[in-house]
Amino acid sequence: MSVGETSQLRMPEPGGAARPRVRMTTRFLRSELRIIFGRRRNQAGLGVLAVVPIVIAVAVKASSGPARGGGPDFFASIVGNGLFVALAALTIELTLFLPLAVAAISGDAVAGEANLGTLRYLLTVPVGRTRLLVVKFAAITIFAFAATLLVAVVGAVAGLILFGGGNMTLLSGSQISMGSALLRVLLTVAYLAAGLAALGAIGLFVSTLTEQPIAAMIAVVILDVAMFIIDSLPQLAWLHPWLLTHWWTSFGDFFRAPMAWSDPTRGLLTAAGYALVFFLAARARLGGKDITS
Repeated sequence: MSVGETSQLRMPEPGGAARPRVRMTTRFLRSELRIIFGRRRNQAGLGVLAVVPIVIAVAVKASSGPARGGGPDFFASIVGNGLFVALAALTIELTLFLPLAVAAISGDAVAGEANLGTLRYLLTVPVGRTRLLVVKFAAITIFAFAATLLVAVVGAVAGLILFGGGNMTLLSGSQISMGSALLRVLLTVAYLAAGLAALGAIGLFVSTLTEQPIAAMIAVVILDVAMFIIDSLPQLAWLHPWLLTHWWTSFGDFFRAPMAWSDPTRGLLTAAGYALVFFLAARARLGGKDITS
């Protein structure tokens, strides 16, 4: 939200009078989204996300056969149905690229405003700190969904061009129609976006602790990598169910017959818990913070 836009709102009345009631609009959110998607560095980041599924599709097409070994099961299924390129790309990008993109946006949410000196101006008008954080988190969530959808769409298009479509053979061996397969891919996008939005809530909280967006971004990426590392250690198996990233790959259950909902449901509950806790932590931090910039 620009200073020019905020200046159109009424200022608090003198003498400690209550602030005037503000008409709720989406202008603040639309302005935030324009900033996020209009920045060249964010556009470049989305471009990198889109390139990965294309590289996967071309690499599998150029190889003598489907990828084998320690990779995800989706790679072995690509030659049978191009939609699996989208799933393979999402699996690969979940380890770093997608969390990095969300970390960059969430880390900049409050720290970026403070670094530029615009945070104080936002809060001198009747915007409110809670509303500020709600709009910031909504924008992070929308970006997480858009980034995940971009990877899936580019992967699906590239895969269908190079390998074709038709009925999809699920991981359990049964087949479903192309329409049902597309619905399951969209369900996967929504599920992963929810997990990434929860990571964005962590970034939003970290962003209230510093005025350096890069520091906030690095902290979130380190935390994300740490959770992946801990999740790979069998000695810490008791901790795995409490890790946000532990449930991300559960979207594979959407491609079985029948669909298994146990792990994805636990994943959504875990993501909701992380989002709530860290959003409230961000509100508590920003609510008691003396804004000087």
